[in-house]
Amino acid sequence: MKRPIKCFFVSDLHGRKEKYNKLFSVIEEEKPEMVFMGGDLLPSFYSSVDPESFIRDFLGNAFDDLRKKLGKQYPHFYLIMGNDDPKVYEEAFISLEKKGMISYMHLKSKTFGKYCIYGYSCIPPSPFMLKDWERYDVSRYADPGCIHPSEGSFSSETVKQIEHITISDELKELCGNKDLSASIILFHSPPYNTNLDRAALDGEVFDHVPLDVHIGSIAVRRFIEECSPYITLHGHVHESSAITGQWKQKIGTTWCFSAAWNGRELALVTFDAGNPEDATRRLL
Repeated sequence: MKRPIKCFFVSDLHGRKEKYNKLFSVIEEEKPEMVFMGGDLLPSFYSSVDPESFIRDFLGNAFDDLRKKLGKQYPHFYLIMGNDDPKVYEEAFISLEKKGMISYMHLKSKTFGKYCIYGYSCIPPSPFMLKDWERYDVSRYADPGCIHPSEGSFSSETVKQIEHITISDELKELCGNKDLSASIILFHSPPYNTNLDRAALDGEVFDHVPLDVHIGSIAVRRFIEECSPYITLHGHVHESSAITGQWKQKIGTTWCFSAAWNGRELALVTFDAGNPEDATRRLL
């Protein structure tokens, strides 16, 4: 009989300390082995809270306190940033990684037992100005109402040369021809045209063109269909599960989960790595 491997997944916490406090409390109580954090983790770039001190002081202290309390039962944290998280603060997360508190996963992979964990932060073009974590999807196209990645603003000089980079290209670079049958992939963007990427854009138009209510990534959808990863984890579209009534979907053999949520509660997805079909979501 396989040993259960309890996993937690959260996303889109947007610097809300009350959600983080709930998360750390339930981790202390239930002791998962792996915790996945799917981006948009920081306070708004325009808020009065300094994201760097939020990472260093609030998150750093919370991780350290949890590690002292749990000792050898401290979980493996896998973390990516999202499109609302300015890339200039990436180094602060890497600093937490150097202290052994988390694994920072964008464009990286790590193993846990038989599982291989991957991370990818980027989303397709959006209407938002911050473009640190945006890429063209499968071609140099942006939907009506969206701003091209090369025409927005950046918090970091290192991400400005993205005009010819696509999500499709970067996923090939990340995973290549690897066997993904035991992979868990942490995305910020959901796959296109699913229950997980449904935005509240009904009846909206831009220059007389109706807007697509599905805002996920075509490249991520094709990647899942073609490469059949074991489990994929997604965020970004807060209202999707409220509209569709679904926070998970199976594409081929792949289980896809979203932890994005538009309510005040913490949406916590819990799953056993060996039995993803039994995953649950709690609103805490």
